[in-house]
Amino acid sequence: MAAPRPTSMPGLLAFEALARLRSVTLAGEELCVTPSAISHRIRQLEAQLGVALFSRGDFTLSPEGAAYLQRVREALNLLQQVPGRRSAQGRSPLRVAVTPTFSRQLLLPRLASFRHAYPEIDLVLQVAVPALNMRTEDVDIELRFGPGPVAPYTDCEWVHLCGDAVAPVCSPDYLREAGPFDAFDTAAEVSRASLILSPLEPWRTWFTACGIALDEPVAGSQFNDIGLVLDAAVAGFGVALMRLQLGAAWLDSGRLVRLSPRSVPSPHHYFLCWRPGTLERWQCAAFVDWLRKSLT
Repeated sequence: MAAPRPTSMPGLLAFEALARLRSVTLAGEELCVTPSAISHRIRQLEAQLGVALFSRGDFTLSPEGAAYLQRVREALNLLQQVPGRRSAQGRSPLRVAVTPTFSRQLLLPRLASFRHAYPEIDLVLQVAVPALNMRTEDVDIELRFGPGPVAPYTDCEWVHLCGDAVAPVCSPDYLREAGPFDAFDTAAEVSRASLILSPLEPWRTWFTACGIALDEPVAGSQFNDIGLVLDAAVAGFGVALMRLQLGAAWLDSGRLVRLSPRSVPSPHHYFLCWRPGTLERWQCAAFVDWLRKSLT
């Protein structure tokens, strides 16, 4: 029986580039071939493998394509390693800037799957003080927090990562002390409470949705990190406006309780951002793909 024909390297390179760039034109420019050549190589690769690697015309990967992409990137990384060199030289550091609460609540619980999928990547996390439209230097990829879901960024390439909804919360002790509250959706109820403030999640989002005719509060305890806001609420500082996905652990543990069954979409979203050309490194492209899928 004849040995199976090896998968062509041009086909694998075309597949990796098209999966990352999602454009035959951009993939062709990167590999110095025509867009039609990229399409031809993909058809040849799919015929040889017997599977469809893309499920839609916008080059969204099929489940088989997503699984195969991981294998292809691992193989390409191995080919970059020179035999006889120390193994550490073949490792690939990836520097990512993230905000503290996002990294603790959403990223770290998922990192085991990334480590198992890409053991050759040394992930270097840099925790940055959160700020709207944050910019961090000297990293490969950064997490930004700003108006969404379409980001007005012109200094980088970006992808929308996730949004969230908000609702008022407080500690059980504070509720017994200052409550009861009935949905916390009137000016009278809000005025009876001490509001915990943060520039990252202003109260006007809740006020506008509930038709509460109050100005954004300026007096009260204020924090520039969502985790600190929630910890302050646990400590009895007052009522916080919680990002529900980000603060799920506080609710699940009973440290905080919701004051209303209603939730309101936050105007602020998370984005992954990078300088043009960054995703040409397969490690960076792999992290972006992995985190987007992990949060869906």
